[in-house]
Amino acid sequence: MCENQAVNAIFTNFQKNLDAEQDTREVIRNICKDIGQISREVTTILQVIHHNEAAIGPACQRARESFEKAREGYAKLKEALPETDYYKYQEHWRNITQRYCFLIALTIWLEKGILATHETVAEVLGVSAVEEKTGFHLDIEDYLNGLLQLCSELSRLAVNSVTRGDYEKPLQISKFVMELNAGFRLLNLKNDHLRKRFDVLKYDVKKIEEVVYDLSIRGLRPKTEE
Repeated sequence: MCENQAVNAIFTNFQKNLDAEQDTREVIRNICKDIGQISREVTTILQVIHHNEAAIGPACQRARESFEKAREGYAKLKEALPETDYYKYQEHWRNITQRYCFLIALTIWLEKGILATHETVAEVLGVSAVEEKTGFHLDIEDYLNGLLQLCSELSRLAVNSVTRGDYEKPLQISKFVMELNAGFRLLNLKNDHLRKRFDVLKYDVKKIEEVVYDLSIRGLRPKTEE
């Protein structure tokens, strides 16, 4: 084989690899489009929490049903993803997964008033909670981003709860978000995006504190047992 033929063979092989990678990206994009649509539907479903207390339970149930559909989508994503290429294609689902972490955490808080753990969120999505060098898993930074989105949504809920005459929920939100804030302050955040998102948390905390303070000075703060 002459030198020119050898070079052609090498670049022909490169093209095959590029074509295969492009095909994989196209499959992943289509799957992410579907699960992204489900996440937007869940976001719309849960907006009812801001104006209708009685509708929260049914909304959470509908969200749970949608999470099952998303779980099926993530199963397809895992199947389409080459085992060793998680980080190569991660940008396609990173934002979507962060949104799901937020939505699942919000649903569980509305249902039980507790923090959805990293393991619990991974289980709902049907993915591994263990960060592996190979294979599909729930990235810890994506989970933490979801929790920060949760704090922003809860600060909004604290304000809207007062508007509809629920003076107990802002106190519940305040306690929960303060605990999360304390937890985040234990972390040495080096991810630029995550750190910027964390900087927003102080404004969420301040908004919630103002709501609770306003209830206190107006004499509307419920008396609770220590």
